Amino acid sequence: MAAKDRGLGDCESPADASALGDAPRIRAILIEAARAGRSVSYSELLGDLGFRFTRPKMRAVCRTLEEVDRLSALDGEPDLAVLVVRESDRLPGQGWWVGGTALLLGYDGPWEGAAAARFIREQQQAVFDYWEGRQAGFDR
Repeated sequence: MAAKDRGLGDCESPADASALGDAPRIRAILIEAARAGRSVSYSELLGDLGFRFTRPKMRAVCRTLEEVDRLSALDGEPDLAVLVVRESDRLPGQGWWVGGTALLLGYDGPWEGAAAARFIREQQQAVFDYWEGRQAGFDR
């Protein structure tokens, strides 16, 4: 029997391992969050995909976030992975920082603390502003 968990909509959904690598589906979830002006925790994202949080599943989703950002870049849209954060401090995890995105955006500071939080808020706000009221053509 497939595992079940509750996602952002608080409804049970069956877990489907292919969902962890489904970049268009994850992209759609993140665009919806961007339109609502909010970040999404790793646990919430996994819940929306039908999973309980585990580190291996989180790592699988993180690999897919690279593809989500690649798809966004192809369409001239801002990266969405910056919206996926830890519950503890609402900052992206280590993988986001070491992936080079922060450096490409001109940030060379610490991955935690006030400076990191300020930088992430600015980047997230740019994503929120981009998607506010915009119709997405993300049905690939």
